[in-house]
Order: sequence, then C-alpha cells, then structure tokens
Amino acid sequence: MADAPETVPDRILVVDDEEALRTPLCQYLTKQGFAVRQAESAAAARTMLKSEAADLVLLDIMMPGEDGLSLTRHLVETQRVPVILLTARGEATDRIVGLEIGADDYVVKPFEPRELVARIRSVLRRASRAETPAGTEADYCFEGWRLDPLKRRLLDPEGAVVAISSAEFRLLKAFCDRPRQVIDRDRLLDMVQGREAHLFDRAVDNAISRLRRKIEIDRSDPQLILTVRGGGYMLAADVTRAASG
Repeated sequence: MADAPETVPDRILVVDDEEALRTPLCQYLTKQGFAVRQAESAAAARTMLKSEAADLVLLDIMMPGEDGLSLTRHLVETQRVPVILLTARGEATDRIVGLEIGADDYVVKPFEPRELVARIRSVLRRASRAETPAGTEADYCFEGWRLDPLKRRLLDPEGAVVAISSAEFRLLKAFCDRPRQVIDRDRLLDMVQGREAHLFDRAVDNAISRLRRKIEIDRSDPQLILTVRGGGYMLAADVTRAASG
C-alpha cells in the first residue's frame, strides 16, 4: 500500500519588531503545525519574501521605519498574500485603514493564541476557496478586460497588467462568476473581508470604489459595476471564457 502524500505545512511570516512577543508567538505557531519564519522589520520581511513566498503574513502595524500599513499595501498589490494585522487596542483608525487597503483580518493585542490560530486558519481557508479548481483555468473576458484566475492577474483592453489586491480579485471573480446578477452586500462583505466584516460596513463600498478606479472609464458614472438600490451590486457585462494567453 502506497504511503499517503505528506502534507505541506502552511508558511507563516511573522513581522513584529517586539522580540519578546515575536519569538514565543513563532514557537507557538510552529507547535500548531505551521512553517514559521520571523522578521523584525518591514525591510527584513521584504528581503525574506524575495527568497521564499509565504501563505500568510502576520504583521504588526506599529514598527520603526516602514510601518505595517505600508507593507500591507505592498503585499496585497504585488504578491496578493493574505495579511492579518496585529494592532494595539487603541488603533481603531489603523485597523479600518488596513481593511480598506486589503488586509484580510486583524487581531488586537493582547490576544489569545488559540483565537489567533483560528483566525489564521479561517483566512487560509478563504484564500484556498478563492484559488481556481483544476479544469477551470480559462480566463474571464468582459468588455475587453481579461481576468486570469490561475495567475490572479487582470489585463486591461490594451493587454497591460493592472495591479489588484487579493480582496479586489475575489470581488471581481465573484462578479465574473455571476454576470448580470445582483449580489447583495452581505454576500460580498463575506467575500471581501470574512469574519467581523460586519463591524466595518463600508468594506464592500471601499473595495468597489477601488475596483471602479481601475476598470471604469469614468468612476463617477460607472458602466460596468452598477449599484442596485436596496440590493447590492452587479457586473453589467457579458462574460465569456477563453484559454489563458
């Protein structure tokens, strides 16, 4: 009987300048079955991610030098890696900004390690569900735009790559899977942010606004992503599937 394939652990990068918190946290996450690396700054994290990707980044907001929000923006726009922010109790504004720019979740310090692990696994499951199942690699095409679900890449009508965050990708893919159908805000909210998104009820509106800035000719008069009063939003375009170029 053949041996069962070995399970590859999820790779977590912990970025925090506070060594007294970072080291025991990494030890705990390792015991929970994750492959953990640690960085003491945003600069160190950038260097480490060039040599090896991460499946999720656990990131402190307040750090010397480049702060966590700046690094979050870089990660969601260039690597589309899920991010969970570590925030102090009084940093409500920073948490909101973090969600607006595409962070997947946040945890307030001091936190219960078991709850943090539950949050990590929830975000990883959500990211996994957004991955393209085998046999559905064909691109989504609408109004000259092309969304590659395998590479998570958006191409404009001229063929240029347009950077999108992981939240924007999930949102646009949801619309492409349901063209000309109204998707209510609660469903979109879960797709964009997941747990506790209801505490920040403008999460969907902000994600829609960012997406419109990228795909609409005139975002003040959108023609592709329409607001349906009392219902939600709709992609007002026909979508076809084509083999990836």
